[in-house]
Amino acid sequence: MEGFDPGASFGYEVSQRYDDDPRGDEAETVEFLAGLAGRGDALEFAVGTGRIALPLLRAGVRVDGIELSRDMVDRLREKPGGDQVGVTMGDMSRVTTGRRYGLVYLVFNTIGNLLTQDDQVRCFQNAARHLTEDGVFVVECRIPTAPSRPGHRYLDTEQVGLHHVDLDAGRYDPLTQVLDLNHIRISGAGIRFFPIRLRLAHPPEFDLMARIAGLRLRERWGGWKGEPYDTASWRHISVYERADSAV
Repeated sequence: MEGFDPGASFGYEVSQRYDDDPRGDEAETVEFLAGLAGRGDALEFAVGTGRIALPLLRAGVRVDGIELSRDMVDRLREKPGGDQVGVTMGDMSRVTTGRRYGLVYLVFNTIGNLLTQDDQVRCFQNAARHLTEDGVFVVECRIPTAPSRPGHRYLDTEQVGLHHVDLDAGRYDPLTQVLDLNHIRISGAGIRFFPIRLRLAHPPEFDLMARIAGLRLRERWGGWKGEPYDTASWRHISVYERADSAV
């Protein structure tokens, strides 16, 4: 996507509207993660506005975060409890907090914001660096559908309202596995574009990245309520542990 700047893609405007459309499964996400964290601390890669970190904190888990966007962190700080989340600024595939955690997690397809395989591998390696001996790394991501689209291009109608229409225009490059995606809103106020780039990967590729990082898959689910992962699953929730701690 010509002119796209990953570093600016979650700037001030995005930070102000990021929480306007919650997915609806945040409570289940927090319950799942809190169960894994137990009495230990947690680290969220790409902590953003604290959509998950803050309710996890309220559930009794101490949470730190790594975040690239200062605007997203500013929005986090405006919320009740936002000053209790320790945030390290920088790239989640490279920077460290200097601490170890029983739980490191990365949700909402965010690993796709790393646009090369090398960076995604480095993300797994960075997660491993932050884990205690019995800690786990949790990744949530959609199962890619763009690779199967005819011509690797598509235009989807996401929502039709009385005063607006939301469209998704996508173009997928099978060589780089990068999806150029633009969310388009057409309304009486005009046309607005919300572009993003994502590198797509299937679960087996993530499992290999984990092995490179010294981790291995412990379990995989199709949803935060423990739904089975099968051919009908639209996403996966993968839990990785240190390879030397697995039985």
